[in-house]
Amino acid sequence: MANQAWSIFHPATLLFLWLVEYHLWKMDEKMTETMDERKEQETRWVSPETLSVKGAMQTALGARPTVFDVVGGQPFFDELVDRFYDAVENDALLRPMYPANLQPSRERLAGFLAQYWGGPATYSERRGHPRLRMRHIPFQIGEAERDAWLKHMQTSLDCACLAGGSGTTLPAEIKVAMTRYFEDAANHLVNQPLV
Repeated sequence: MANQAWSIFHPATLLFLWLVEYHLWKMDEKMTETMDERKEQETRWVSPETLSVKGAMQTALGARPTVFDVVGGQPFFDELVDRFYDAVENDALLRPMYPANLQPSRERLAGFLAQYWGGPATYSERRGHPRLRMRHIPFQIGEAERDAWLKHMQTSLDCACLAGGSGTTLPAEIKVAMTRYFEDAANHLVNQPLV
């Protein structure tokens, strides 16, 4: 037994790997629950100026518009993500973390954000549970990476207008909610010691 080689199939190694995976899953589950609670509060935000259905018709439908509806649906999220990835493409720190072809990454992030803010569940239907922390573990994400990611996302959000070409600025309440979400998500994905 003393000469037994350690391998990934050794019972102690398998137990260790299972415990690490379980711990990451529980952390991701807890963050998802926290984000889901905040999402429930934020995605149902609506102001009288943005309602497209009013009076008896709104009552008959029984649902308030989600953030997804208010901002103009999928085109808003596609534009937000395109501006973000256009900046990432030229960022020496972040670019190496992404594949050569950014199109699939653009589609996944836009789909995830659209779903998170009240759009169709297409992202989860295609990719399952988001498991953001688990999906980002292979990348070394520290303070510098987090700050660079946030800078590009905030810049994209600052340029955002409601979809549809009207040039109408994003309602302040939605912008604040999105900023807070992006900050929370970016902080959650840090997996390197902060200096």
